[in-house]
Amino acid sequence: MPITYKCPNCGAAMEFDSTAQKLKCPSCQMEMDVQDYEKQYGHLYSDAEAGENAQSAQSEGQKGKGSMNMKVYHCQSCGAELLADEYTSATICSFCGNPSLVEDRLSGEFSPSSVIPFQIDREAAKKMYKSWVKKGLLTPKTLSTESTIEKISGVYVPFWLYDFDAETEMTAKAEKIRTERHGDTEYTYTDHFHVYRDVEAQFEKVPADASEKMDDDTMDKLEPFDYTALKPFAMPYLSGYLSERYNFTDEQMQSRVRKRVDRYITEIARSTMLGYSTVSVLDNHISMNNKHNEYALLPVWMLNCRYHGNDFNFVLNGQTGKIVADRPISKGKAAAYFVGIFVIMMIVLTLGGLAL
Repeated sequence: MPITYKCPNCGAAMEFDSTAQKLKCPSCQMEMDVQDYEKQYGHLYSDAEAGENAQSAQSEGQKGKGSMNMKVYHCQSCGAELLADEYTSATICSFCGNPSLVEDRLSGEFSPSSVIPFQIDREAAKKMYKSWVKKGLLTPKTLSTESTIEKISGVYVPFWLYDFDAETEMTAKAEKIRTERHGDTEYTYTDHFHVYRDVEAQFEKVPADASEKMDDDTMDKLEPFDYTALKPFAMPYLSGYLSERYNFTDEQMQSRVRKRVDRYITEIARSTMLGYSTVSVLDNHISMNNKHNEYALLPVWMLNCRYHGNDFNFVLNGQTGKIVADRPISKGKAAAYFVGIFVIMMIVLTLGGLAL
């Protein structure tokens, strides 16, 4: 059932404010801690909305190789129909702009254990995007229009966080090359070594995004997140933002994370083999143990649009401000730029010839 967190003071829909780190009413400006709101008022809204009937609708939409189940809900503020796929857990009404959270997408096995609330609000994200656009001399003008900028959306992306114990026994052959001079003669010596390392390490909260809609490489580049800001999950943190629930279970994502842990422990062991001219790894026996997995929602700002038939994606870490983005090039700007350079060069060469 869709949930809207209404202001106890004036009844308007409250949203999570990333600056205050509280629920805030955009109408009367009342602020309230997330935990306090849930304790005092949360049950009232869930009880009232438990009697609402949500209509189900099936529609087939292509995403990769599969199809999605769609459901129709009613906005608790204006009554408009909200269409959401089976993985959407928080949405915003297109008619009144009020947030709605789909409770059944965040319960039971789909209930996150933790969340990093947004630290960067919408206006700050827009400013960072505008600054990024200005740095590109050949960036198309369409990317800087208000209609494009307004498309930026805050999304809580589902991640699995893994804790692993890992150990590697690495053997390698190494060489040290040294030169000595005796009189007029220079001697080069090569010393050969058999190197062995037994390294143990603990890796905590290795992330893997679990949404089919998100590009894995882009999500990896958004790291790191500061996990000291993780909070126990509460639904009001999602109010005012979009949110997805996971498509893939922790077991399905584990092979990808194991490859990362494999690479990390290998790099650690290899980095201890210092002081040699050359090192060649002969054997690298790795064992690892998955101790704990945690389902978390992490904050991401996203802007997607098309330019000349190609998809353009701007992605911003909603906690740290790190940017991962493509930068399309305007053919018109590029042509004008190179013509300008050519004209300047011709002027310089002409003036140089006259001076001679």
